[in-house]
Amino acid sequence: MVSSKDMDISVEIDGPSNFGQHIGYSLTEWSEGQATVSLTIDECHRNRAGIMHGGVLATLIDTACGYAIIHNSDPAKQRKAVTLSLSTQFTAAANVGDHLKAVGVLKGGGKHIKFLSCEVRNQSGQLVGQGEAVMKIF
Repeated sequence: MVSSKDMDISVEIDGPSNFGQHIGYSLTEWSEGQATVSLTIDECHRNRAGIMHGGVLATLIDTACGYAIIHNSDPAKQRKAVTLSLSTQFTAAANVGDHLKAVGVLKGGGKHIKFLSCEVRNQSGQLVGQGEAVMKIF
């Protein structure tokens, strides 16, 4: 597994999308079939109830799963993918200052359609949410 401590992951990919830069997540671990995306919850991530907006959780799940299937050790052969289906389950609230890690894992699939799962945990290891994705590589 590649760790951000071992190398600058951004040299392998174009970096976060404009949306990803706006949300503020970062790719912290990346290998074939698995990726970890991290985010520290800030004021801009809160909903009207004062906790993390569910869309932030969905974004982390979608992004971690997407990175998990586009990994390629050859930067000249970058892969791209789109989400066909995404499900999310919210299991605990996340608050400002919480550091979340979303770990997306490839579970199976064929040549182009892949099935993935993701768990999102806070700095204490508590499960904040989880989800499944169906994605297509092109």
